[in-house]
Amino acid sequence: MKKTVVGGLLTMLIAALLSVLPLSVQAQCTMCKTQVEASRQEKDGYDTTGLNKGILYLMTIPYVLIGTVGFFWYRHSQQQKKKAAQA
Repeated sequence: MKKTVVGGLLTMLIAALLSVLPLSVQAQCTMCKTQVEASRQEKDGYDTTGLNKGILYLMTIPYVLIGTVGFFWYRHSQQQKKKAAQA
């Protein structure tokens, strides 16, 4: 029981740290950054204010999907272990 509580707290701590981390990260690659700087200098350049947020959004989706699948897989395996222990 104690091992489970410590593992759960550690998992929650890691998840909290990882959820705060992307807020301070610059997500632009070198090519994107160069393109944005070039377009800012042009008069008719497009608006680039949301580029970093868009990149972070696109980067986060696969991790959320993989995490969800992993969670349900883990929960299913734990239920199978309980059924095997009861039988």
